Amino acid sequence: MGQTIIEKIISRNVGHNVNPGDIVTVSVDRVMIHDIFIPFVADKFEEMGFTKLWNPDKVVLIYDHLVPASQVDDTRHFRVGDAFVKKYGMTHVHRSDGICHQLMTEALYVKPGDIVFGTDSHTTTYGCVGAFSSGIGYTEMASILGTGTMWIKVPETIKVVIEGELPSNVTSKDIILRLIGDLRADGATYQALEFCGDTVEQMSVASRMTMANMAIEAGAKCALFTPDEKTAKYCQITLSDKERSLVGDADASYIRTIHYQASELVPVLACPSQVDNIHPVSEYEGTPIDQVFIGSCTNGRLEDLQRAAAVLKGKHIAPFVKLIVTPASRKVYQEALADGTLLTLSKAGAMITHPGCGLCCGRTGGILTDGERVVATNNRNFLGRMGTSKVEIFLASPVTAAACAVAGRIVTP
Repeated sequence: MGQTIIEKIISRNVGHNVNPGDIVTVSVDRVMIHDIFIPFVADKFEEMGFTKLWNPDKVVLIYDHLVPASQVDDTRHFRVGDAFVKKYGMTHVHRSDGICHQLMTEALYVKPGDIVFGTDSHTTTYGCVGAFSSGIGYTEMASILGTGTMWIKVPETIKVVIEGELPSNVTSKDIILRLIGDLRADGATYQALEFCGDTVEQMSVASRMTMANMAIEAGAKCALFTPDEKTAKYCQITLSDKERSLVGDADASYIRTIHYQASELVPVLACPSQVDNIHPVSEYEGTPIDQVFIGSCTNGRLEDLQRAAAVLKGKHIAPFVKLIVTPASRKVYQEALADGTLLTLSKAGAMITHPGCGLCCGRTGGILTDGERVVATNNRNFLGRMGTSKVEIFLASPVTAAACAVAGRIVTP
């Protein structure tokens, strides 16, 4: 019997073949802690009686949600984090360099076949380079910091096959939103999503990141793409035979296989106030909006900003509409500055902020109030996430979001 990608990764880590449902202890290749969780991780780590990190070089601390501080208590997280870094000899610390999920692959902390855990649910993002990555709580993270190991149950796998050429106004964001709508919010609970097909093969790593990032919105434990030459270039490595073999076998056992024909896909929205409430953009055509947000760990990469700029070039956002653009990292910011993307966005009326999580987690400016409506490129539209519970949040691709900013209403790009 063949194996799925997740079964291959775990089998190689533990040294023997595994099957879905097996409970095994894995050796962890890298962990990520962000600023919101560091005080709780630090307290639990010392409560457990640990006196040193299992491997300081494998621990990454990233300040991204709370920078710059927008509430008085935020600074406590910085103080606790800095004290933890000094006490335990950590060297991989990022202060305002960007969003944790962007940095973990961009800064080359993750490579194909790795097993990675982070204190954020969207840690599934790193599956874009063929790594098993998943979010955990602060108690589990404290345990890994002391032992370097973590128990997991081997997930079953849903295979998602996408074939054909995407329409010009459809992006990987539309694909993953459509999949979440079809699976529903709990349709892949504790399962792996394995993406394949010639549409996927043609995607950039950045586009794959968008899809892996949002896998958690269907309840998935992880999302995986087969490493290829694009992966190798992005990770600045030469793929080994083991890394190249991270592909689902033809005779592997899948709990379900889902097929999409790319040419049949259309721009879609996740409508208030659930991520699986998916509808074609055309169904909401003409709905007035107050604000547009382009950014986050889902869609704040260079290609996202470039695609938005292509829509906005030579145009200006509608009167009374605010457009906030937040690059996912300092590197993305600098690249978008160098190639003129930020200038195009600025001329169109965008407010360009420092790299970070920003409005996605309702921090550092841009929150809305009762009765206002926002089209955003991030990953969640829950009640109260971007302001009061009476704010309506529509999730869309950067292309759709940019078109809406120009029109002042929801439109199909």
